[in-house]
Amino acid sequence: MKKLIIVIAIALAPVLSFAQGPFDKFDGNDEVTSVVVTKKMFQMMGNVKHQESQEFLNLIKKLNNLRVFTTQNKAVAADMRNVANAYIKSAGLEELLRVNDKNQNVRIMVKSGATETRVKELLMFIEGANGKAQETVLLSLTGDFDLNEVSALTEKMNLPGGKELNKVKSPKK
Repeated sequence: MKKLIIVIAIALAPVLSFAQGPFDKFDGNDEVTSVVVTKKMFQMMGNVKHQESQEFLNLIKKLNNLRVFTTQNKAVAADMRNVANAYIKSAGLEELLRVNDKNQNVRIMVKSGATETRVKELLMFIEGANGKAQETVLLSLTGDFDLNEVSALTEKMNLPGGKELNKVKSPKK
């Protein structure tokens, strides 16, 4: 019986480790600056009386998770690129915007929601962020939100890649 339990535990270990997000490996890495905001934090922010714009308050109530990882380490940046590319393929994300300008490469991908204007997930990958050739940023935002609302979030939270996100607007119906 003990052997059976051990075999089951070993068989389930890889599955349970994949239950974490694909980018969790960068959280806690000394070469990576990470910001992780959970659904609970977004709920708390939405319930606090703010002098913030109503658009911002409405948006944060619709978000589940925000993860931002930045690094200037070339090896970690290459790993981020590989993990992001694999995730883009496996999650079925669609490209919204790609910018290659001098030392900066930006890709913004989404998983569409129930309508054309709704987004379940937004992934942004920037190489050469903030004009620094060495800085790489990986941003993942999940929830059920309108792409047009994201500019309020990037402005209020001063997120890397905010300028690029503000360029992307979904069609209004």
